[in-house]
Amino acid sequence: MEYEERFTDAELGKVIEQAMIYMCACPAQVADSVRKLRELYRYQLRCIAHPEHNMVVHAQIMQSTLQTHSIMQDCLDKVIELEKWDRSTLEMPVGLRKLQMQEIVSDR
Repeated sequence: MEYEERFTDAELGKVIEQAMIYMCACPAQVADSVRKLRELYRYQLRCIAHPEHNMVVHAQIMQSTLQTHSIMQDCLDKVIELEKWDRSTLEMPVGLRKLQMQEIVSDR
């Protein structure tokens, strides 16, 4: 399986920022999971560069990370599509922002 980044790190940050501003944590949780999987992948690349490490273990971790990263990117794509975020700017839709703000106000 090939490593592919369908979202840049900056785009993941944008999703997290938008979701946190409007108190809609689910997309942020998915984006943060993708970022953490990227960190794990990069860490495994460094481990594999050391021949004294157990390559079988690191290959297994890397393969599982690649699969999970792909699944979570699919999930983020689908969440953005279902919630009708602007895919080019990764702005949360106005209607969803209003709904989140109404929930915040009504909780007071």
